[in-house]
Amino acid sequence: MRDQIQAVIFDMDGTILNTLEDLTGSLNYALGQTGHRHDYVAEDVKHFFGSGIRVAISRALAAEGQPDVPEDDPEVERVREIFAPHYAKHCNDHTGPYPGIPECIAALRKRGILTAVVSNKPDFAVQTLAREIFPGCFDLAVGEQSGVRRKPAPDMTDKALKDLKTSKENAVYVGDSEVDLMTAKNAGLPCIAVSWGFRSIEFLKARGASTIVDRADEIVGWVDVQNA
Repeated sequence: MRDQIQAVIFDMDGTILNTLEDLTGSLNYALGQTGHRHDYVAEDVKHFFGSGIRVAISRALAAEGQPDVPEDDPEVERVREIFAPHYAKHCNDHTGPYPGIPECIAALRKRGILTAVVSNKPDFAVQTLAREIFPGCFDLAVGEQSGVRRKPAPDMTDKALKDLKTSKENAVYVGDSEVDLMTAKNAGLPCIAVSWGFRSIEFLKARGASTIVDRADEIVGWVDVQNA
């Protein structure tokens, strides 16, 4: 039997923020600057992201018709070197929270629940967006950084729990993708999947999602039930 929920850990892209327009713009820019196809639309790009920028670029190159490109391929790094500074400047041009998310976070914090972000986005973007869009709303924000394996490995989530001084028995993970489902499983956390993100409800169910919410306030309701 689990203890009461003391911390809610959120994914970022597709969970608390709709980042698709800015991701699409920067990805197309970087691909165009390096001589690749660069006419992807948001519907394409949402399937590229979830496992970090290198994987996203690899998937974009594969969609271009190239043979499978490993994420450590020099061409992936060449594109990433263009993407990173462009996205750093433009990561908050059109990005904003999904409906009800600010109110959800405020309600959790009012209940004394710790809130955190754990994302495979580059750490500079995670810190910028958390600070600019959610000032004072998160106790911790963790993005991709050297020395810490990215999701779905449990390392980033384990680090967040350690920094929050909270055990996995007292936390829940909220995300929108198969990566988040696997991350929660690997970290020993229950997972709340959201229906408004980068993956469809059918896709999430097929990958084992047992709790799927359609509105942000349902996250608060789930925590309230656990803590009743």
